[in-house]
Amino acid sequence: MEALEKKLGYTFKNKALLLNALTHSSYANEARHGVTSNERLEFLGDSVLSIIVSNYLFNQFPNMPEGELTKLRASLVCEKSLCAFSRELELGKFLQLGKGEDKGGGRERDSILADAFEAVLAAIYLDGGMEIARNTS
Repeated sequence: MEALEKKLGYTFKNKALLLNALTHSSYANEARHGVTSNERLEFLGDSVLSIIVSNYLFNQFPNMPEGELTKLRASLVCEKSLCAFSRELELGKFLQLGKGEDKGGGRERDSILADAFEAVLAAIYLDGGMEIARNTS
C-alpha cells in the first residue's frame, strides 16, 4: 500500500478506504465476511472525476460552447483514458481479485482498471477532500 501511496503522492489517513478502492467484486464475493467491493466508491469517483474535469475545461476554455465542452469531457474520462492512468500507477498489481478473475487476466482488463481508478479517486476525495483529489488526479 505504501508503494501505491507514493505513486499517488498521497498518504491515506484511513487506509481502509484505499483497501476498499482496490477490492474487486470477485474478491468480495469469495471472501464474503464483511468485505465490500469498490463498486460504491467507483460510483462516487465517476462524479468526482466529472466535476474535476468539468471545472478544468470550464476554466481553460471560457469561449467553448456547452456541447463541445461535453464532448471534450467525454473524450477525457472514457475507459481508455482511465485505464491508461491506472496502468501508469500500476493499479493492477495492487488489486484484490477473486481467484478466477486473477487467473483470467483481470489485473490487465481495461474495465477493471478504469473502475479501480475511479474508486481510488473517490477514496482520496473521502479521505482528503476535493482539493486533494483535484491535485492528485
